[in-house]
Amino acid sequence: MISFGTSGWRAVMGEEFTFQNVRLVVQALANLLRAKYAGADVSVLVNYDTRFLSERFAVEAARILSHNKIQVFLSERDAPSQAQAYQIIKRRAQGGINFTASFNPPEYNGLKYNVETGAPAMPAETDALEKEIRRLQGNYSVFPGYPRTEYIERIDLRSDYLAFIQDKIDFEIIRKAGIKVAVDSLYGTSREYLDETLSENGVPVEEIHGYIDPYFGGIAPSCTEENLTELRRLVRDKKCDLGIATDADGDRFGIVDHRGHYILPNLVLAVLLEYLVAVKGWRGGIARSVATTHLIDRIARAYDLPVYRTKVGFKFLADLWLQNKIVFGGEETASLAVARHLPEKDGIMAGLLTAEMVAASGRRLSDLIVGLFRKYGERIGLQKNIPSNPERTRNLRRLIKVPPSRLAGRPVENIETIEGIKFDFKGDDWVLLRTSGTEPLIRCYAEAGTKRDLRALVKAALEKLG
Repeated sequence: MISFGTSGWRAVMGEEFTFQNVRLVVQALANLLRAKYAGADVSVLVNYDTRFLSERFAVEAARILSHNKIQVFLSERDAPSQAQAYQIIKRRAQGGINFTASFNPPEYNGLKYNVETGAPAMPAETDALEKEIRRLQGNYSVFPGYPRTEYIERIDLRSDYLAFIQDKIDFEIIRKAGIKVAVDSLYGTSREYLDETLSENGVPVEEIHGYIDPYFGGIAPSCTEENLTELRRLVRDKKCDLGIATDADGDRFGIVDHRGHYILPNLVLAVLLEYLVAVKGWRGGIARSVATTHLIDRIARAYDLPVYRTKVGFKFLADLWLQNKIVFGGEETASLAVARHLPEKDGIMAGLLTAEMVAASGRRLSDLIVGLFRKYGERIGLQKNIPSNPERTRNLRRLIKVPPSRLAGRPVENIETIEGIKFDFKGDDWVLLRTSGTEPLIRCYAEAGTKRDLRALVKAALEKLG
């Protein structure tokens, strides 16, 4: 069954993610766009990542759209999701299709749908798309003609995006600080984006994995601690001041400090927020997903800034961004939104902002985090994934309907059910259980002031699932 989760439709290639299903989805989208913009010209950006067959899927999508007399702007090479978002806005396109499964393992591929604002489609749009897919299923057969080339234009996404971010980062302060940066694009779309913009601005760079490998070196292209082992080693061996990684489609980040220590995305988000409001003087709303650190709340309270809490999925942060309600939004999945940028997560921007922050402070990233803990209190976070099965899914539903008043021997102070179930405890400790929108997993997130309390919360929560 084709369904859109927290970040598009993802599935294993050759099983659900097939050319026939891709044709079906693209035709369904073409039908919706033709109905929505009846009588008007329609254009769509088509982009892709470095996965096996991604470019072929993109070319096939362009073919289907061209036969629907929809103008296609087809990326001339794989490109980051945020570069596509910028082009949607610049060219005033009515939408965008991106063939990527983001950080999923190599056997997956996916299709992300962005609307005319450049932002990821909200549930109302993807629900309508799923409905049209179901309507077409069973009697849809693809027209076997060649592409209508008059409707397809190959375009460069790179130069415009790099020009766009140039004045959003203080490259001069990074250059003057003399810091050296290690970059790991994880064989993805950020190669010749992140590394070259640093080099062109006079920042010394050490780079790894800056070439295409559809198997991603045998790992999932996710910026986790275990997947950044080589980056951590590079930082230490080359005596770099910072390590920056991006995932397969470049929209998520991974950060390593000068000692080669992996920094949790939650801590990166918190220290960046402190920098933006305390040093750069930003003021406005702050948003985080329900699974993101409460350090965000503590910082926002200190500066009397409103906090918005959303369901998991960057699209909900993007919606607040488009309403001009926030200047900063973050998710624990290494997703960042900032003012005066784009309604799409951007791992390149997050990495560059981190470099700017380190350079401007004249301090090591680890020292900045220690200072953050001194000011707001230490927070220790953990995420654990377990395979979902019918029994665990039933137990989670039962838990949401009939939640306990105590967990791990502690009274529950508040329960949130906007995404799975979240238990809040005294002292800003919490634990969350939710089903993944991209993989057959149940995710457990937790945060506490001590490792002992953290382990106890996770253990008690997982026991409830069986």
